[in-house]
Amino acid sequence: MDEDQIFVQSLKIEDVPRHSLTTPYGRATDFPEYLYTIQNISNIEEVKTALGEIISNIEHQGIFWGATPFAMVFLACTLKQSVSGIDKNSAADYITAQILEFFELIVECYQDELDLMEGAGGEPLLHFSDMLNEEYLWSEEYSEEEDDKRYAEGGFCPDELFFSLYDYSYQVIVGCKPILRELENTRFHQKAQRLLEICS
Repeated sequence: MDEDQIFVQSLKIEDVPRHSLTTPYGRATDFPEYLYTIQNISNIEEVKTALGEIISNIEHQGIFWGATPFAMVFLACTLKQSVSGIDKNSAADYITAQILEFFELIVECYQDELDLMEGAGGEPLLHFSDMLNEEYLWSEEYSEEEDDKRYAEGGFCPDELFFSLYDYSYQVIVGCKPILRELENTRFHQKAQRLLEICS
């Protein structure tokens, strides 16, 4: 098991500096509440709301954000949980369907950016955890004015971080292959097979 696998498997929701990770609408401050709700896999209406909030805050028009790869880790964990309950729990069934569909979108976004990354000759950061280095984190106090200023100055996303957001988000899905294979004899077989094919 390499360093990144150890990091991903040991990562806890409370370990992530959510107040300093960007989303299209500010910061990932409320992510723990949403993540705990979907991991509970009980009230389907609450699950729908929470999962919708996470998905809309980590991908927007093909753009990934500071929160994206870390949320992906927890979505992968949730998928593993939900797969075991799809025959007996409507919330688990819903979660499985939505995450599979979203993961396919993430792979498509990654593939769209791959030529750009290769053409630029850039490389992602050496380790998943490097994305939490201080120089890549934003202020804990969200200010739309200050954020707009940083965007205007071109300080939103250095190349190495940009490449990492896509590469490590994709690697999370690659790591889900054993889970996807468990769906072979379920109604999700085709979606799972599609993901296995495009992640090969």
